[in-house]
Amino acid sequence: MSVTETPIPPTGSATTPTRDRLERSAPQVTIPQYSRASILAIWAASVVPMAVLAWVGAPVLAGVIDGPHGFTRALIVALAVGMVWQGVLVALLVWREQRTLRWSVVRDALRLRSPRSPKTGKVGGKVWLVIVPLIALTAAKELVAIPAPASRDMGLFIGSDAGHEFMHGAWGWYALIVVMFVFNTALGEELLFRGFLLPRMKGAFGRADWIVNSVLFTLYHVHVPWAMPQIMLDAFTLVYPAKRYQSTLISITVHSVQTVVFSVLLLGLVLGLA
Repeated sequence: MSVTETPIPPTGSATTPTRDRLERSAPQVTIPQYSRASILAIWAASVVPMAVLAWVGAPVLAGVIDGPHGFTRALIVALAVGMVWQGVLVALLVWREQRTLRWSVVRDALRLRSPRSPKTGKVGGKVWLVIVPLIALTAAKELVAIPAPASRDMGLFIGSDAGHEFMHGAWGWYALIVVMFVFNTALGEELLFRGFLLPRMKGAFGRADWIVNSVLFTLYHVHVPWAMPQIMLDAFTLVYPAKRYQSTLISITVHSVQTVVFSVLLLGLVLGLA
């Protein structure tokens, strides 16, 4: 089966530019529907490595790292590896399904297209304005964050004198953190959960596909369980918008704003400006 896409208006129901944009954005590949067992298997392929790396790999690696802040450095490495694995997993899944990784196929297989209005069918342009309230809601949900254990709270560490000292001039660690951010919000989590899984869940879960996707995304965060209540709110800022506007680029953009800000702040520490 294939995902039902918003139909292109017939000739005469839209202006020529609008029809052209719709035709350019129309999917060129068939997106199959997966069984519940397959969806859970893919979910497990992402959650198990992250859990093992965070709760087993990081402590073990910390024991062999010389110098100060061994656990923090080990945790950064472990989480970065886990995030990169998700990007690799998505590539493997797309290859298995489509038998190619050509950009034109990957783009449509993962819905890496501009948002499409469910009411008018228009693509891009002013439709992108929907991200403004979504970004505001994302910022607001930070208010319900539950404090993490001190040894695993990267924000707390970076904000401390020890964190400032650690990041000063640390271009290598900064690069690794940025790589982790990129795979977290763009090439990893969003591509897997909103780009790959969400469009393939309707056959198994019907109209509740976005709710189940939100639950799976929340439970995936066993590597940071204290964040789960906050992450469940992503159902309204990331998951449903990606479904409604048939665009993974929406969730990638909204999810990335916070990490872009954090990356800029970290750069200030590396340069010794803070």
